Amino acid sequence: MAITMTPAANERVKAFLANRGKGLGLRLGLKTSGCSGMAYVLEFVDDLNPDDELYEIDGVNIIIDAKSFIYLQGIELDFVKEGLNEGFKFNNPNAKGECGCGESFTV
Repeated sequence: MAITMTPAANERVKAFLANRGKGLGLRLGLKTSGCSGMAYVLEFVDDLNPDDELYEIDGVNIIIDAKSFIYLQGIELDFVKEGLNEGFKFNNPNAKGECGCGESFTV
């Protein structure tokens, strides 16, 4: 499969969806942003768009649009806690570099 999730990310997404009380899954996408050019987008999905691909990973639906999929093939979604900080981490084999603040990347 082209998209993977760590157990920590899987449990976190399940908890978010359970708290929300509805939703088909989580969209993983890209937007043009930051100093390196692209930034990751995570958002809840209630309805699929015509160009969406749906991936079921251990009970969690991950939705990716066709344009973003090219840059996200092989990505691993992780959830990490480092001291007082916690958040999703994107391990993307297609990324060639990141900006200094870590908010965007280039391919």
